[in-house]
Amino acid sequence: MTEKERDEIVEQLAARMGGGNAPVGAGEHRQSAAGHNAVPLSGGRGLSGVPDRQLDSMVSAGACRFGVRADRPEDAGFSACDLAPPLARMIDHTALKPQTREADIRELCDEARRYCFASVCVSPCYVPLSAELLRGTPVATCTVIGFPHGMTQSSTKAAEADRAIRDGATEIDMVINIGMMRSGRYDYVEADIRGVVTVARAASPGIIVKVILETALLQDREKVIACVLAQNAGADFVKTSTGFASGGATESDIALMRRAVGPRMGVKASGGVRSKEDAERMIARGATRIGASASVAIVRGEQGTGSY
Repeated sequence: MTEKERDEIVEQLAARMGGGNAPVGAGEHRQSAAGHNAVPLSGGRGLSGVPDRQLDSMVSAGACRFGVRADRPEDAGFSACDLAPPLARMIDHTALKPQTREADIRELCDEARRYCFASVCVSPCYVPLSAELLRGTPVATCTVIGFPHGMTQSSTKAAEADRAIRDGATEIDMVINIGMMRSGRYDYVEADIRGVVTVARAASPGIIVKVILETALLQDREKVIACVLAQNAGADFVKTSTGFASGGATESDIALMRRAVGPRMGVKASGGVRSKEDAERMIARGATRIGASASVAIVRGEQGTGSY
């Protein structure tokens, strides 16, 4: 165990022993409502009921692993995901291809539980299955609305969102109406977003709404305007791409979107993030969430494949 690894463990444990409740992964805006924050230890006892003051001394003496009762978090108020790598808690583990099978969704959810990803992002028909498989875990069920072109009626998007939430989704990634955006119909685009946000807020204040801009199809000026419209409509995140257009996330787009929305709104980089290095570059430019199908490869430091 290196000195750096030891310090990282002590730092993570100390934050929880002190009753801190800092979010792991995404930004400050609505993560506590989504259940993605670290769970503070209670009663002065830490992992497996060990008194907090003993943890540092055990690490100093050479301990590099602790037993966590992930199946009984009520015993100590502690979740196994609290010590997951911060990068993992920033990733939406994604499977949105039209040929995705039910077996693929089961594998996706199994991986999400194992690596403690922020969410799984699945097509609406798989929301009930994903929500059931992830019940009782910190991993959220995310789905897409108006996907992939965003050209459905606003009322249809709102109805889609309502059904998805009733089926168990706690995060909604909606596609803006790209044609209306390119036509300069900004009032329409903002109202389109607000319709989904209104449904989400009526269902629960903890539902997160992300707005997919499809940056590959917009000019920089339009990207900035779309960010402002999403912010005005009350969304929680802006997101680069569906993964089905001519391009995905770029560092320059992430930096532009971060400047447009400021520090209090999330920015999600999706499309083409296939390695830990890719993810870290996006985060350095302002991303607070990563959408990827190569999530496992990313957290394992390997090179992923695929278009999303």
